[in-house]
Amino acid sequence: MSHDRYDDAEIAAVLKTVKTIAVLGASPNPARPSNGVMQFLISKGYKVFPVNPGQAGKEIHGRTVYASLADIPEPIDMVDVFRAPEHLPAVVDEVLSVEPQPKYLWGQLSVRNDEAAATAEAAGMTVIMDRCPAIEYPRLIG
Repeated sequence: MSHDRYDDAEIAAVLKTVKTIAVLGASPNPARPSNGVMQFLISKGYKVFPVNPGQAGKEIHGRTVYASLADIPEPIDMVDVFRAPEHLPAVVDEVLSVEPQPKYLWGQLSVRNDEAAATAEAAGMTVIMDRCPAIEYPRLIG
């Protein structure tokens, strides 16, 4: 699939379908984009699980931080990635090792790696990259 453009209906469908989101690279620092996006997602009713090995066991926005995706105690619908693009192949490997496998992989603004996306898509995942749900949600859903 091409990741140069996305159909608005596809992005809206993902945001309307998803209930649980792992924020990979969540930060407790309010100045960091991952912190604000996590707070936004919580405010829209999503069940959000922050993932950051350096913060494991602590809390961000009242949510327990997990060291890895495998540590999250329930199934995840979407993994929202706040990591540099060169880390996306390893992230995809981690996502694909989770049971049950999340249906969606979302790379935040500037997080794009077409090879990693192809691997995730070959495993049946829907991939959106270089987009932000905190921008897309208000634009497409309101």
